[in-house]
Amino acid sequence: MRLIDIGVNLTNKRLSVDLEGILERAAAVGVNQLIVTGTSLEHSRMAIAQCERFPDQLFCTCGIHPHDAKEWNAETRAELESMISHPSVRAIGETGLDFNRDFSPRETQIEVFRQQLELAASSQKPLFLHQRDAFDTFYSLLKEYRGQLGDIVAHCFTDDKDSLFALLELNCHIGITGWICDERRGRELQALVKYIPPDRLMLETDAPYLLPRDLPQKPSSKTNLPEYLPHILQTVARLQGKSIPLLADEVLTTTQRFFRI
Repeated sequence: MRLIDIGVNLTNKRLSVDLEGILERAAAVGVNQLIVTGTSLEHSRMAIAQCERFPDQLFCTCGIHPHDAKEWNAETRAELESMISHPSVRAIGETGLDFNRDFSPRETQIEVFRQQLELAASSQKPLFLHQRDAFDTFYSLLKEYRGQLGDIVAHCFTDDKDSLFALLELNCHIGITGWICDERRGRELQALVKYIPPDRLMLETDAPYLLPRDLPQKPSSKTNLPEYLPHILQTVARLQGKSIPLLADEVLTTTQRFFRI
């Protein structure tokens, strides 16, 4: 079995201190490659540097997370444009809208998201998207630009059936995390995952966040790791009524095509 974790926050200090160990343990369970998530200029630079250290195992995204939208200035787009030409950078993001915490003003988030949609349109790089409690505005912007854009993945999807079908209508890919392993918060997602076509489904841990609640042996640190991706795969396979090897092959094919790996 071979898997690619499409969303790992390896630049987070909880993970960056043990890169070699994390990659070795992931590879030991079949998670051979990871997509490092860039969330700001600083963390996007760090992601590229990590990819340069481990070019066979790591690829990355570069972008400005809605939490960091307030840091956008006149030079940000130019630097992002330069970054995405790096061979390790396979998508623009993490970008989108987050009206749950509002760490950046909403109007600023919208403008910064629009700027990155334009950058994705001009570069034809795939998009790696975040959305929380902002679906209507998020969807409206996405629909406005959809005809100009290439591939899109809704990272860490946790929304309802209407939102899922709306995104699938726009030919978006869907990223599923360990949220689906949560017997409380994940119930709706557990019922919805059967509707995601194999050529639109990808898997991610979002490590170090979203540790699956039903792991047989949870780490005392409560830190999620890429090595737990097979557990998420097993859960999705059960809910879709598929064998684990079949789902693993489907997800790998979809992921390789999306990220050009």
